[in-house]
Amino acid sequence: MSVDGVCVDPDLVVVGSGFFGLTVAERCAAELGLRVLVLERRHHLGGNAYSEREPETGVEVHKYGAHLFHTSNQKVWEYANRFTSFTGYQHRVFGKYQGQVYSLPMNLGLINQFFGKSHTPQEARELIASQASEIATEDATNLEEKAISLIGRPLYEAFIKGYTAKQWQTDPTKLSADIITRLPVRYTFENRWFNDTYEGLPTDGYTAWLTRMADHPNIEVRLETDFFSVAEQYKGRVPIVYTGPVDEYFDHCEGRLSWRTVDLEESIEDVDDFQGTGVVNYNDQDVPFTRIIEFKHFHPERVQTHLPGKTVIVHEYSRFAEEGDEPYYPVNTAEDREKLLKYRELAKQEQMVLFGGRLGTYQYLDMHMAIGSALSMFENKLKPHFTDGVALTSGGVADDD
Repeated sequence: MSVDGVCVDPDLVVVGSGFFGLTVAERCAAELGLRVLVLERRHHLGGNAYSEREPETGVEVHKYGAHLFHTSNQKVWEYANRFTSFTGYQHRVFGKYQGQVYSLPMNLGLINQFFGKSHTPQEARELIASQASEIATEDATNLEEKAISLIGRPLYEAFIKGYTAKQWQTDPTKLSADIITRLPVRYTFENRWFNDTYEGLPTDGYTAWLTRMADHPNIEVRLETDFFSVAEQYKGRVPIVYTGPVDEYFDHCEGRLSWRTVDLEESIEDVDDFQGTGVVNYNDQDVPFTRIIEFKHFHPERVQTHLPGKTVIVHEYSRFAEEGDEPYYPVNTAEDREKLLKYRELAKQEQMVLFGGRLGTYQYLDMHMAIGSALSMFENKLKPHFTDGVALTSGGVADDD
């Protein structure tokens, strides 16, 4: 890999060095022998998965919030294992409400603790069904009514209402019912957050993993480079895979798409262990942050490398993104979807430009989904184009599967 070198006449330009962009770059360089130029506006590669060691404590911090790798896609898992091994970490989350801590997601343990009584799985099902019968799901007109129709009012008010209001900065009665498709309740004591076949954290950290993906002599990563400042050198002359915000590519001509973002307040605490686990959600609405992340719990096997008596935590706050903020999650209102359809039509007209990734498709993609989508774009579009001369046509900003 060349960083900030000179890539003369690249065969492919990739805009953005997150998992989607680096997967495309690695496959095109390694399998097809293409010269790939990766343009990254930040000072580091890796997108939001970037991590670094906090220098005082030695704790690895995910600089853009907690990233937990999990997948049931064997192809993605095998691909990831080319560049990193994984620890046996299994993600578990706890939630704090009115001074008590509960094991999430909502399961038999939480139901028994919350209602102060031991329930069999069948008794718990009947209890939640009776509480949810207050509102028929088909009659729900907003998020609050939809949630109550799925899990009942008591659990909604304790574990959904306040957290959702903080996430969206909006009263749940004013949010669309479409935001919630399902609210799973487990009628067992299983408290693993993810149900996927494979789960773990990269043994040497995310940055090491991502750096290895870019470590190919045919790949140049050019950091601190805004694509739009150099776009005219490449547009129409070389194929481009663009993973930035799709509305920004078109200069917001159809209006800005709305996103949620997070503010992360990092601090070093003078204790060995601040909260006993990696993530604790704060469900009370009067607590301004949504959760606290304590990073040393993600890698307990590294305890000898951490400074005793110190730990790193992050308070996470959620809000609507404004101009200049880092977009995280698409809001996806009806108005957003209407704008997105217009951007898709514009994208179809772009010659030799493919749109991918979370920002480029205006979809929330977990890391494994981004890798899987990139592998599909490589197999179905890029490889046929470069090996057989198949015309490179954009499918807009829809999935390139």
